[in-house]
Amino acid sequence: MRAWAVAEPGPVERDPLRFVEKPLPTPRRGELLVHVLACGVCRTDLHISEGDLPVHRPGVTPGHEVVGVVVARGGAVSGFAIGDRVGVAWLRRTCGTCAYCVRGAENLCPASEYTGWDADGGYAQYTTVPADFAHPLPDDVDEVALAPLLCAGIIGYRALRRAALPPGGRLGLYGFGGSAHLCAQLALAQGATVHVLTRDPAARRLALELGAASARGAYDAPPEPLDSAILFAPVGDLVPVALRALDRGGVLSVAGIHLSDTPPLHYERELFYEKELRSVTSNTREDGREFLRLAARHGVRATTHVYPLAQAQHALRDLKAGRFDGAAVLVNDLPPVH
Repeated sequence: MRAWAVAEPGPVERDPLRFVEKPLPTPRRGELLVHVLACGVCRTDLHISEGDLPVHRPGVTPGHEVVGVVVARGGAVSGFAIGDRVGVAWLRRTCGTCAYCVRGAENLCPASEYTGWDADGGYAQYTTVPADFAHPLPDDVDEVALAPLLCAGIIGYRALRRAALPPGGRLGLYGFGGSAHLCAQLALAQGATVHVLTRDPAARRLALELGAASARGAYDAPPEPLDSAILFAPVGDLVPVALRALDRGGVLSVAGIHLSDTPPLHYERELFYEKELRSVTSNTREDGREFLRLAARHGVRATTHVYPLAQAQHALRDLKAGRFDGAAVLVNDLPPVH
């Protein structure tokens, strides 16, 4: 099969990925073999390609927002049949027995593994997934629309929960890419007032179209104090900016897996009055299930830009340069392998 591989991590402008031939994967016990229909392009894929996240597996195939169809099953699989549509997300495996897993915090499992980092992901014609970590998906929603929900949407939901937004509260979103524009839709559907702070004029226009109360520059002050804020942009300089925008008792949630260094925080200006700074680490399977249910209920839809699978590296370059709003999605337009 054809698949992308991270040949030598480095700036995406220097083409760190190669489009190569890889053996068709064989599902192990408890796994599904999935024919990839579409795969979202996530900023984490960019971090892995460029080496911001250290390589866990040389030559790994990125991609963890996969919509596909089950074409084979390993032993001891139940709950999925050949032909079922499934989603493959970032969290691939946890131990299930550590203190974190037992208490329902499997996202903190020290033995956790991730799709497109520890194991080959969806920038390929086929991929595998442990059946226990696959998400059943509806057949009546387009795969391109579904793909970004599987990481951008789920992580945005986890970040929203961590931000502890009160009912009807004022939410600030710093950065407005794939994850933030899905998070905004859910927050608005639940009655929040949303203010967007981002450098990108096209993203500000999209935010207003989706119902945001305001859209300003990333370093601008919002028009009113915020109850909660989420930092989606991987820019550490924005941490004190967002903290200053919070009202007393407000919470800032940092959604990214990678963040540039933060400047020193001034206690009185940025942390006093019981403001809180929280990180987000991956997600649990239950986060994914809850978000997909809520997204279906509230009609959360991704704004998407389609690239054929062979143009994955081009899509990553466009993501880094901010050439599109919403989310990019790779479509597997290659014939099935027989």
